[in-house]
Amino acid sequence: MSTAILTGPPPAGSSLEDDLRELGFDVRVAADAATLRDGLAAVPATERVALVDPGFVGHVHALRLALTDPRFPAAAVEGALSVQSEARGALTRAVTEGEAVGAVAARLEAEGVPVHRPELGVLVAAVPADDDTRAKALAEVASVDDEAVRLRSAVKSRDGFFTTFCISPYSRYIARWCARRGLTPNQVTTASLLTALIAAGCAATGTRGGFVAAGVLLIASFVLDCTDGQLARYSLQYSTLGAWLDATFDRAKEYAYYAGLAIGAAHGGGHDDVWALALGAMVLQTCRHVVDFSFTEANHDATANTSPTAALSDRLDSVGWTVWARRMIVLPIGERWALIAVLTALTTPRIVFTVLLIGCAVAACYTTAGRVLRSLTRKARRTDRAAQALADLADSGPLAELSARVTARRPGGGATAPVLAFAGTGVLLLLLWWHAAPGWWPVLGAGLYAVFAGAAVARPLKGPLDWLVPPAFRAAEYVTVLILAARSGAPGALPAAFGLVAAVAYHHYDTVYRIRGGTGAPPHRLVRAVGGHEGRVLAVTTAAALWQHGQGFAIALTVLAVAIALVVLGESIRFWVSSGAPAVHDETGEPA
Repeated sequence: MSTAILTGPPPAGSSLEDDLRELGFDVRVAADAATLRDGLAAVPATERVALVDPGFVGHVHALRLALTDPRFPAAAVEGALSVQSEARGALTRAVTEGEAVGAVAARLEAEGVPVHRPELGVLVAAVPADDDTRAKALAEVASVDDEAVRLRSAVKSRDGFFTTFCISPYSRYIARWCARRGLTPNQVTTASLLTALIAAGCAATGTRGGFVAAGVLLIASFVLDCTDGQLARYSLQYSTLGAWLDATFDRAKEYAYYAGLAIGAAHGGGHDDVWALALGAMVLQTCRHVVDFSFTEANHDATANTSPTAALSDRLDSVGWTVWARRMIVLPIGERWALIAVLTALTTPRIVFTVLLIGCAVAACYTTAGRVLRSLTRKARRTDRAAQALADLADSGPLAELSARVTARRPGGGATAPVLAFAGTGVLLLLLWWHAAPGWWPVLGAGLYAVFAGAAVARPLKGPLDWLVPPAFRAAEYVTVLILAARSGAPGALPAAFGLVAAVAYHHYDTVYRIRGGTGAPPHRLVRAVGGHEGRVLAVTTAAALWQHGQGFAIALTVLAVAIALVVLGESIRFWVSSGAPAVHDETGEPA
């Protein structure tokens, strides 16, 4: 249990002690500065401790936001401050002179401890100076429904149309129901995954009844997917494990559902083979996300943002209908899953994937074009951190590193990196396309691709369009696997290719969320162990050349998929359950 220390006795009739106990605190009262210091010393160093002014007047949720959020080493509102174990030493030094709670928070910041100050909106948090102002503050507290504010704040401020109007109006109440019964966000996340896997199993039956059940269950899974985040915000239950589950399960659910549809198409009455379409949908969706991630990482700490394109976007946001139109055209997760569910129930897997591919392609063109325009028109100087993030997202292995060392001293302009990346990708895909039968020409293309890839990352990625380098590499690798598997004709090659791309995509998503959490990319030994993007391309093209007939190529893809999955999952699990992993959850509302 956490401990809250009141810096003096509360006034008669105050509910402050009861409010703190409701939030899970053991409440103690300090009569003076010496007693306060003794009280702090008595609290175990591993526990959270809060200091609260006895005259505090405010909503319970204001106290909850300041005193119970686990993501911050220290947090404060007027009259209340909490610190976690890493800031306990600074807190002890800050109260040596017996300052008021607000002064203690200021001294913590002066010592370099970041103090989070939550946005309260209409919530009240005050320390009235006299009876009149106290009565006024109490009246303000009574005029605002604390619970209604808490429910509203459980929903992301920026979300897609379908999520905002078709899910969140009731999923927030499911979140509250879960909170009152002691359920955790991780349990709801797991329930969402299991529901999606059952939906995939229903789709795999290939029957109309199975497809209808799959569509209904996919929507139910999405409702739970929204509920877990709303439950985390409602009850401030953020955790490292929850961050990992939240970051990975969405992709696992969607891609498992694609596999279920492909199996169902093959087992249904039409015996339709749509594995190539399923893999194409996964490739396109993953490449879209890489564009999003790369652009964000390249610009999130830019020193300036003077893009006329960004200014136009801000102006359009002031026109109501354009906001929703622009959010829907990018086909975020809510709209995408609703589309998949409806089409699954009413049509065939081939139609589902065809429509999905068209919709995602339009969304990709729209978002990428807008970001290219922003990058070309903004005057921003990118930081070393952004350049390092792009280099990490590139996922370069030993072959690219060797090429980079050879070409590092060659001069180049601002567009050199993306030009080289796309040139290497173009050479590789051109040789794959021209030589329909598997052979050694694609292996030559893979070798040239490795040379171009190394040259692209030989210098810091600080150019205006250098964020396009990681998406180019992802497209080259994933499309290579898709083309070779589709053209091999080997039984099981496409399902094996689906598994391989899924394993590699997990590695790339894991890299993104580690960078977002501020802990940096996975250790370079992991990248070397799985070959880097250029090493895997060379391995796949070589396997296709060696085993042109029979099931050899499918077996090679399966072995490679299993090996990569074991290595990256093992390292990922080790990291995300460690004490150094960040409890970072997506609060941006950006489409997923």
